[in-house]
Parts: sequence; structure tokens; C-alpha cells
Amino acid sequence: MLNKLKGVGTAIVTPFHKDGTIDFKSLQKLVEFQIKGNVNFLVVLGTTGESVTLSKDEKSAIINFVVEAVNGRCPVVMGLGGNNTQDIVNTLKTTPFDGIDAILSVSPYYNKPTQKGIFLHYKTIAGVSPVPVIIYNVPGRTGSNINAETTLKIADELENVIGIKEASGNFAQCMKVLKNRPSGFLLLSGDDALTLPLIALGADGVISVVSNAFPTEFSEMVQYCLKGNFKKALEIHYSLIDIIDALFAEGSPGGIKAVLEIKKICNNYFRLPVVGVSKTHYNQIASLLDQYSR
Repeated sequence: MLNKLKGVGTAIVTPFHKDGTIDFKSLQKLVEFQIKGNVNFLVVLGTTGESVTLSKDEKSAIINFVVEAVNGRCPVVMGLGGNNTQDIVNTLKTTPFDGIDAILSVSPYYNKPTQKGIFLHYKTIAGVSPVPVIIYNVPGRTGSNINAETTLKIADELENVIGIKEASGNFAQCMKVLKNRPSGFLLLSGDDALTLPLIALGADGVISVVSNAFPTEFSEMVQYCLKGNFKKALEIHYSLIDIIDALFAEGSPGGIKAVLEIKKICNNYFRLPVVGVSKTHYNQIASLLDQYSR
């Protein structure tokens, strides 16, 4: 499983119809696009999938649909986190995990727990989860950071935690983890733009947003990195970097859904409080895509 979760994991969007209902036809198209693009695994119900706006029944319907659509062709990771530890435990105990290979669990947000609280949160989750756990550090969204010492304590002491998605942007922190992590503990970039330098430092891959729209290209770039061919990787990195920057300029998943609409993969609809990018920025993204296609 550790080897299967290296490379590119796409944090897939949740397509919606104009009335806010889930667009399963477009979700099917997106899943096929990812698999044909040679991504290594899919992450469902993450931040990019607007999971916090989905009901419990909708989450179940989406994960079941994706598992069936994938049909064993690649691993499926389910987003399952929050700031109420007991609620996560209850969900873990009542969720069927057939076809789910791991969970991605974001560090508790809003509460601003201490490092001890973060460690005990993950210890509790890892002790209950029937599948491996990947922790997710994204201070820009949670309001707190999982520091390197806590990550290493989790890696050393919690056998069922197999890695971290690191989106702190803190290279010193990442290097400390990479230098001191136990064998078999994954570090995956949580930032598309920083994927190449993090792999150069020893990271194992990325959980990506841009690969929703560019699975083939981004997977190729990451594979070049993992094989040490950074000359080839840099060519792809710089061909995509302006698009990557544009994806997040007015918030995510606004940018990536604009790209997916332009590419005719899914419509550009959201659930509040997320909204689409401005018309001006949409046109800028379209221009970048047009330039890229040449």
C-alpha cells in the first residue's frame, strides 16, 4: 500500500448541477480521465471536493460511486477528518470500508489544539480506523500547525499512520520530518507548486489539485522527479506553474472547476460559501489554457 500511495493522488472535485445536486455523470467522466491519465490514486471527499458542504448520505453516495467506478484500478483514499474527535471515531465505526484503501484526516481546525491534543486526536483515530491513516497538515485552513516533532512522534508511535500530506509550505519543517522519519512513513506534498522541490528533498509525491485537469502531464512530471530526472521534470513544472498559480488566486476549488468547465469535464457550479472565480479571472485562466495548448 505504501508504494501504491506514492506519486500523484488527485484530490478530485465534486461536480454539481446548477440546482446544487451532485452530477454523477460528470464524476464518472472525471474518474475515467484520472485513470487514463495514469494518476496513482484518488482522494475523495477532500477540501477540493467541497466535502464540508455535503450531507452524510451524499458522502456515502459519492464514495460508493467512486469505488464502483474505479473497480480496483487504483487505490481510493477517503477524506475523513474534523475537529470533533469522537464524531470521527463514531463515523469510522459505522462506515463500510470496502474498496477504501486509506483515509486522509485533516488536523483539527478552529479549536486550535496544542501539539499534545493533536497527537492524542490522531492516536484515537488510528486506534479505531480499519484502514491506514494519512494525516493532513494545512495551517492556512486549520489555524494550527502540526510541527515536525509531533509528526515524528506520530510516525514513530502510531503504526496505523502511514504518512502526512504536508501543506504548511515550511521547507525547514518538511526537511526535519524527511531527515528523521522512520522507514515507510510517506511525506506527500499538499501544494502543487512545491511538489518538485519537495521530492528533490526526499518527498514521495503529492496529493494534487491541478491533476484534476492535467493528470497525464502532472503524473509524468512527478515520475520524472521520483526517478531523479529533474531536467525533464522542470520543463513540465514550468509549463504548468502559471496555471497552478491561477488555480488558487481566487480560492480553491473555484480555479480548478473553471479549468474543468473549459475542458468540458464538469460544470462550474459550487455550494455556498464557495463561489466561482470572477469573470475576469475566468478569462485569464482560459487564456492560459489556450497558450498551454499551443
